[in-house]
Amino acid sequence: MTDLPKIFRLRQSFDDAHIEDVAGEVHAQLARLELAAKVRPGESVAITAGSRGIANIAAIIQASVEHLKRLGAKPFLVPAMGSHGGGTAEGQRRVVESYGITEQFVGCPIRSGMETVVVCRAAEGFPFHFDRLAFEADHVLVCNRVKPHSDFAGEIESGLMKMLMIGLGKREGAKVYHRAAQDFGFDRIVRGVADEVLGRCHILAGLAVVENAYDQTALVEAVEPERFVAREKELLELAKRWMPRLPFQHVDLLLIDRIGKDISGVGLDPNVVGRKFNDHQALEDEFPKVKRIAIRGLTPKGYGNAIGMGIAEFCRTQLLEQTDFAATRLNGLTSGRISCVMTPLDYETDREMLAVALGTVGLVEPPQAKLLWIADTLHLAEVECSAAYLDEARERTDLEILTDPRDLPLDAAGNLPHV
Repeated sequence: MTDLPKIFRLRQSFDDAHIEDVAGEVHAQLARLELAAKVRPGESVAITAGSRGIANIAAIIQASVEHLKRLGAKPFLVPAMGSHGGGTAEGQRRVVESYGITEQFVGCPIRSGMETVVVCRAAEGFPFHFDRLAFEADHVLVCNRVKPHSDFAGEIESGLMKMLMIGLGKREGAKVYHRAAQDFGFDRIVRGVADEVLGRCHILAGLAVVENAYDQTALVEAVEPERFVAREKELLELAKRWMPRLPFQHVDLLLIDRIGKDISGVGLDPNVVGRKFNDHQALEDEFPKVKRIAIRGLTPKGYGNAIGMGIAEFCRTQLLEQTDFAATRLNGLTSGRISCVMTPLDYETDREMLAVALGTVGLVEPPQAKLLWIADTLHLAEVECSAAYLDEARERTDLEILTDPRDLPLDAAGNLPHV
């Protein structure tokens, strides 16, 4: 039987600046825009709610609803998540409600539909789809987190503009934009249709959220529609500085407890594991450099969508048993990330998976291999590391060693607990 590395636990030190009163900040930011000058009493406002696990998202949406009600408006929520939720209205409503965003909590209706209207055509010839329910509203408030995208690279990645195009584009729009992005890049698409969309779709404002590396709300900012593109560029740079990272740049095997749509658009964040442009190897100037990835299972809030498993080389058989293959394939085909839904080599137990994976990382013997064990790519404050990292960890002022090296805690069946 293969000898496995000993592990120790460490804590990373990230910038922990965050907002204490998130709801209060939402009210203050929206008040700064003086929306009463644009919104008449009785007018409807569609508020977007996406499929990501954004910290405090239910409180953010609730505060937005309350603020609009104070203006005399009639807000309602629109699930805005492309093809997620199985590409159905019921599935998208279920995803939103799983984050605590229920009609009772936020105080307004949720109107979920998949029908779109074609607002315009881009210069490149493709149609621009927009959720019909949102389009028919008097106003639209776009709410989303700004962060590096799992696919696109550029000055604008994941944020307000992505929510406008892919989120509110529903299944049909998301499919078109992902295809167009492969030919022209997301930046060019955004620049080509931004003015048309912002002018024709009754966009009232944006509510941009940026999180710190501890999955906390670090910034909430209300943005005027005409400033979406310019401000999102600046917020993306901030999000990149604040995002969580692995503690080391070279990894033989990355063991991940769970992936899911509530963690990243492709289940695990390629920006964190160093595989944004190539599913199985970092580019020359891309870090970290991870030789092998092994995944143990899915998050409950991912509802069986296992997109991202194709980025890994190995997985537990239980991950495949948890997978809704119809929803997963639909997401992969819509997004164009087909390789991300391909199945890794699967094994019944952690012991078997680790032994096989560690035998593929080169000449290093398994006990000396550089192994990192994480919960997911969103929560990286504390990480389990193999003893091969111990000397470097002792020299780093940003790392705190929490335990002595010890055996991997495999049970009698050969499986690990969650990290």
